[in-house]
Amino acid sequence: MTYRLYSYFRSSAAFRVRIALNHKGIPFETVPVHLLKDGGQQHTAEYRSVNPLGTVPVLEIPGTPPVRLAESMAIIQFLDELHPEKPLLPGTLVERAYIRWLAEIVNADIHPIQNLHVLLHLEKTYGADAEGKRAWAAHFIQNGFNALEKLLQQSAGQCCVGDNVTLADVYLVPQCFNARRFGVDLSLFPTLARVDRHLESLATFVAADPHHQPDTPVEDRRP
Repeated sequence: MTYRLYSYFRSSAAFRVRIALNHKGIPFETVPVHLLKDGGQQHTAEYRSVNPLGTVPVLEIPGTPPVRLAESMAIIQFLDELHPEKPLLPGTLVERAYIRWLAEIVNADIHPIQNLHVLLHLEKTYGADAEGKRAWAAHFIQNGFNALEKLLQQSAGQCCVGDNVTLADVYLVPQCFNARRFGVDLSLFPTLARVDRHLESLATFVAADPHHQPDTPVEDRRP
């Protein structure tokens, strides 16, 4: 069985799912959805039939008919339950809740406020220029990272919680990628930055990186 992942190379939510699939050794096929080309392919009637909200990622599970799941948290927890090897939510009830807490700081408190459709709305409705949009995104990233830094000082080893990859790491790395795009100085968050550097060296994270996807433009590709 090979999953199909509707994805955009630079989407941090799709980045998370790619990490989870790679971490668990699950094969998948990428179906590119370009969020900027032609006004955004996510707005087409064809794609809205896949996901009425018009966002990526969407995971398609083969079958007759195929099953489709959207929202990275729902997808990753589905994968973690169906493929329990190398769990992303290990440990006791309290430990799993703590891991979810770290992930939700990114998922609920940082990412939605600096996402593409929010920045485009700021531009269209309130006249925000490129610097205004950058500053907006950086503000909310830094606010969330201040909290994450304090929490990681208590729990981090090589990863966010100890030395094994968990759901928290799957959410941290894509958000750090976004932070750099928006000019956030990660040296202000030394524990967070140290964990991010370690995770970015792992093959499963490298393979999921936006610079290495089938739909990555030539100018954005890296060796």
